[in-house]
Amino acid sequence: MEILDISKHINDCLMILNTELFEGKLSVPTVSLIPSVLERRFMRSEDAIVGSILEVTTGALLKRPPERLAADMVHELVHEFNRAKGVLDTSGSGHMYHNKLFRREAEAHGLIVTRSEKYGWSHTEPGEALIDIIIKHDEVFKKIDLRRAISYPSAVHRKEGTHQRKYQCPVCGASVRATKELRIICGGCHTDMEQCDNSSDFADEVSLAEYLMGI
Repeated sequence: MEILDISKHINDCLMILNTELFEGKLSVPTVSLIPSVLERRFMRSEDAIVGSILEVTTGALLKRPPERLAADMVHELVHEFNRAKGVLDTSGSGHMYHNKLFRREAEAHGLIVTRSEKYGWSHTEPGEALIDIIIKHDEVFKKIDLRRAISYPSAVHRKEGTHQRKYQCPVCGASVRATKELRIICGGCHTDMEQCDNSSDFADEVSLAEYLMGI
């Protein structure tokens, strides 16, 4: 599946969520897909020319089910909804702390919200209303489920004599696989990755090529 196709499918989901939960009144942000194994949630940013940009890592798409991805989208759309109304729903360093104004609108738009000590009312999960929307539009939302769309080579199909090695960042836990001894530096932490023992099975890992280039 091409990156442009994935971005289109995410945009289709955003349009549905905008229509179902916000009466189609929001300006849907532009989707930017970031090649990375890190399971970072959707992040919203602003560009003077493009406007709102919604960034998502390939790592999140590879590891999160559609309902969790949809909850992440609604989370960011709630920020967009509040911003359009002139409501400040975050504060603190980097505006990372989610206040009660965010919680109120998030719960009103299909999310279950819980509080964390560091980031406030920031943890969101899909509520029943959101689950119903995903079921209603199942044909669209299943297209962003990449957990089964990406296949990894099994031991049976590897070339004879090829040994897969697993490298893992000791700081963030990101991991990749390679077929030879390498020095790999984690792009997020700028730390040398460490080679792990017994690393022949990589059902949940990405290859070095995927780590560097994205899917």
